[in-house]
Amino acid sequence: MHPADKDATYVRALHALNDDNRLRTLKPRGGIDFTSNDYLGLASAPRMKTALLAALEAGTPIGAGGSRLLRGNCVEHERLELEAARFFGAQTALVFGSGYVANFAILTTLPQRGDLLVLDSLVHASIHEGARAGRAEFRISTQNDPQSVENTIRDWRSQGGIGRVWIVVESVYSMDGDFAPLKDLVGIASRHDAFLMVDEAHATGVYGEQGRGLTGPYERNDNLVVVHTCGKALGAAGALVVASTAIRDFMVNRCRPFIFATAPSPLMAAGIREALLILQEEPERQQRLANLVAFTHREMKARGLRCPSNSQIVPYIVGDNAQAMQLASAMQALGFDIRGIRPPTVPAGTARLRISLTLNVGEQDVSAMLDALIHETRGLSR
Repeated sequence: MHPADKDATYVRALHALNDDNRLRTLKPRGGIDFTSNDYLGLASAPRMKTALLAALEAGTPIGAGGSRLLRGNCVEHERLELEAARFFGAQTALVFGSGYVANFAILTTLPQRGDLLVLDSLVHASIHEGARAGRAEFRISTQNDPQSVENTIRDWRSQGGIGRVWIVVESVYSMDGDFAPLKDLVGIASRHDAFLMVDEAHATGVYGEQGRGLTGPYERNDNLVVVHTCGKALGAAGALVVASTAIRDFMVNRCRPFIFATAPSPLMAAGIREALLILQEEPERQQRLANLVAFTHREMKARGLRCPSNSQIVPYIVGDNAQAMQLASAMQALGFDIRGIRPPTVPAGTARLRISLTLNVGEQDVSAMLDALIHETRGLSR
């Protein structure tokens, strides 16, 4: 191959994505926030800024300088994990640099060869990646269908499967905004002596008592492993894995993404601790968001707009890739930061706008956005 052609493979792939209206580009933030996951408006909250400045003044380092098993284990990490375990009602917690890393770490460490992973079809990409990279066999169950999970487990057992079963779901799904049937899944996990892993990324801070998420009623179950993302409603970065002491200790000893990674920023650990305090001391944030979600769904119904979710994640299905991006661009031009989502992030034929409701907007913003959405939808090219 000629040296000038070294990038040809990548260029062809990019052209193919562009031809299918699936080429991604980076855009700076701008306009009214209807796209972030900063659900409680904590990312720029004065209390968060004050806490971080105080931590810096107290000598908290910005970077850990090494892995947790070397010099990177700082008092801020230890304090966060103790307080997080107490807050979420779990035995222990372990902090990771991101939700993606936490999911990948769990699934490449805990399920063993001979085990079975049953993944809901719409779980995060990080979960699929962890399953593919791990030791266990995995199968896909129909989205939010407990009977499909049950049938998958029974089929595997009937075919000779003898290991441990891991059921893996999200409590609130990131693109459809619907809720997992956790009560049913807890029952299935109990009947089959299985582990239940729940990614609470879009529920932490938003649902449950004081924002503890939807797994709160089951947190003492010894077969439950939960990921609480800190970069969404908590307004910071990182993720907390809450589980039994044995699981935490096993991950400290065997989890390669933990052992060989530089520890998360101690300064960010201080920020997460402050976010957990805010959840406890400012419950009105959670209530204000719930009110905004209810208002939005009422307004959509009044305008004849179908909303397939009941959460703060509002999918507006367009279908065609090009039209979804055209509509997103039109809304952005009007000052509403709403992004188009296309396959493979969502199934083919379901390209959409993902409208996210946060405390960065008010009811007037929502009303204006919905009016603009109706107007611009009528102008879509056919």
